[in-house]
Amino acid sequence: MTAFELHIVFDCADPDRVARFWMAALGGYDFPVPVPDGFAGWEEWADAQGIPVEQRPTARTLVDKVRDRPDIFFLQVPEPKVVKNRLHLDIKVALGLSGDDRRTAIDAEVERLTGLGATVVRRADEPDGYLVVMGDPESNEFCVN
Repeated sequence: MTAFELHIVFDCADPDRVARFWMAALGGYDFPVPVPDGFAGWEEWADAQGIPVEQRPTARTLVDKVRDRPDIFFLQVPEPKVVKNRLHLDIKVALGLSGDDRRTAIDAEVERLTGLGATVVRRADEPDGYLVVMGDPESNEFCVN
């Protein structure tokens, strides 16, 4: 058997914005290298170093600092998203719950994620139970169930 690592990669217009959303949404993830002391973020640091905008990194990386989940990469691409994802993430918040308890747990997470910049695409009562399809700040779909 061949050993390999699994990474998740998002194409996006603003890697920092989308990475920060997913870092807050998933918890336990962080940037692999902390921002140098005295700077609010990497953009501020790059400004202070005189690095031209066109030479700055066009990607961000998140690593799991708590568990052993895949690294997540955010790559800047020039084209906007125009169709539905063929792959999406599920955020499972209602494991073992059913009925009103399941709906309450999911709706609470949806409210939290909306506060982080996500949008509700649709709510669905599927045969497997209630779920909410959402979009991240660049409309990449994911499910909360």
